[in-house]
Amino acid sequence: MGREDVLAWVESPLQLVGAAEWAAAHSTTVPVAGRLTPQISATADALLARGARFGQLEPYLGIPWKLLAEHGHWLVGDGFSGQFRLAAAVLRPRRLTFLDDGAHAIAYADTLLGRRPYSRPDIHERGLTTVAAPFAAELVHRRAGARRAGMFTAFDLGDDRLDALADQGYAVRRHDFAWTRAFAPAAPGLGRRIVLGSALPVDGRMMLLDYVRWVRTAAGDGAVYLPHRRETSEQLDAVAAVPGIRVQQTGLPVELVLAGAREPLEVLTLPSSTTTTLPLVLAGTGATVRTVPATSVRRAVA
Repeated sequence: MGREDVLAWVESPLQLVGAAEWAAAHSTTVPVAGRLTPQISATADALLARGARFGQLEPYLGIPWKLLAEHGHWLVGDGFSGQFRLAAAVLRPRRLTFLDDGAHAIAYADTLLGRRPYSRPDIHERGLTTVAAPFAAELVHRRAGARRAGMFTAFDLGDDRLDALADQGYAVRRHDFAWTRAFAPAAPGLGRRIVLGSALPVDGRMMLLDYVRWVRTAAGDGAVYLPHRRETSEQLDAVAAVPGIRVQQTGLPVELVLAGAREPLEVLTLPSSTTTTLPLVLAGTGATVRTVPATSVRRAVA
């Protein structure tokens, strides 16, 4: 393999969906290094069953050093990752394309532009993560200057960011989950009202009692609840006790679960990236995606 060969390096199911969209948009086959988790495995199986243009899929723990060294073009799922920063600083890939890691896409665009520090939003970083940040930033900026860095995103970065990124050499291409929609099987019968789960209680940013109250408000007189992949059994048990709630475990990102919907859905969520992704995935179905705000959400510290 040559140093210009592409490799998708992903750490979450949504990042893996982004890699499938990139492969479809570029009509090429992409090998994947995916973090070794049940959710990544299930998502990869579902995408392959739908015809994703993936080559070899390699599960990994930590940093997949050998695979990264063999490929010169990295599709990076999480540009804020400390592991990415370290690997980029050491291996210095020739080309970088950043996929979406949820709503952090906008913050990462501002990071590339030097408008904010190279740190994950709402996290107080320390240790090796902060040491590697300036070296990774220098590498990314050099690649942009050589027209070998960019973003592949479903998020609207705004004209100001797009112009500024172009001025610095970054290529930005938007997608609207066209491949995901086109190759989705019929969505399971979940009913008309869907409540999306959140990991805020897991992250210590919301009390479980407050979260259950939020679920009860969002569900109204009844709804199907699609859990977030990082919810604990304790949280799911508490949600399942809410009157009118039916917890539906799918093991897949909600974008894949709902992509085949053929009837109007009402999707209710806390503020999250799904308010951007799902309107694209559900375009043309008459679905609505509505944020139901909550109180007592705290900043995270790590």
